[in-house]
Amino acid sequence: MIAVAALVLACALGARAAWVWQANHYGKQLAEQADDYGRQLAEKDRLHGREREEAAAVALNQLAEQQETRRALEARLQDQTKMHWKEMNYAQQAQARLRDRLATADLRLSVLVDAGTLAAQGCDGGVRETTSAAGVVHGAVRAQLDRAHAQRIVAITDEGDRGLIALQACQAYVREVTK
Repeated sequence: MIAVAALVLACALGARAAWVWQANHYGKQLAEQADDYGRQLAEKDRLHGREREEAAAVALNQLAEQQETRRALEARLQDQTKMHWKEMNYAQQAQARLRDRLATADLRLSVLVDAGTLAAQGCDGGVRETTSAAGVVHGAVRAQLDRAHAQRIVAITDEGDRGLIALQACQAYVREVTK
């Protein structure tokens, strides 16, 4: 019986030793797997971080290019605005000089009158011919306009000139913006 008890004790100690050895062995394997998994996660995080940095660098480069393009466009538009205001100022000064000359009777506006129509009507209507050599049509019948009418005509052409200048400025703006 002692032999049986020794045998049972030996089997129990052997089983316990096997159990401890196996637990150690599996623990080491689990630790190695956990380390490998941790290294893989760290590598993925590092690669993902690099990708994010590269994407951020590309986005920053695109932003810088867009800002430079915007600055160039703003500079061109500012130059166009200056040119537009110079043209507008010049047109207004020219119209002001023309109004002043009309007001002081330094200049008189006249219109060409169809001499055939006047002759057919049998009247000269108080229309005189100009003898100026600078005229476009030699010996044409011209009628001088009343000063008030001439000033109204100049005001209308002034508005038209300003409208044309503004239209050209708008068209130039649209061309620049849509480039």
